[in-house]
Amino acid sequence: MIAHKSNALNIFQPQFTESLGALFFDTGISAGFPSPTEDFEEQQHLSLDKELVRNKETTFYARVSGQSMIGAGLDDNDLLVIDRSLAPANNKIAVCFLDGEFTVKRLRVDKDEIWLQPENPNYPIIRVTEDNDFVVWGIVTNVIKKV
Repeated sequence: MIAHKSNALNIFQPQFTESLGALFFDTGISAGFPSPTEDFEEQQHLSLDKELVRNKETTFYARVSGQSMIGAGLDDNDLLVIDRSLAPANNKIAVCFLDGEFTVKRLRVDKDEIWLQPENPNYPIIRVTEDNDFVVWGIVTNVIKKV
């Protein structure tokens, strides 16, 4: 269910279920030599909601649209996990509402000034002033990528 759609982000409210989740093998996946098959005998279940969501009532997902945060590892079509209960702070990656549009940028707070810093040199740093309609909407806690 889309809660809000803009040019930069589509924001979704998670729908939690009581399912057991996907099968999870807590053995560590070797990037070297394969593990013996007996390591996979005990099955567990993993819920991504339980792993990624700290505060159910204040957590949302949003899909990234654009390239302004590629230096921070946020690529076009990645899925962000956003927690609205976390306090904004310097150097955090935040979803902000700026002059009628949602954007995701790194917060830079210096004395009484706020800057929204992209992680791509092809995009300008945005200085937030009193003239802007500005709200820090939430803090990005995780990113889900497709490979």
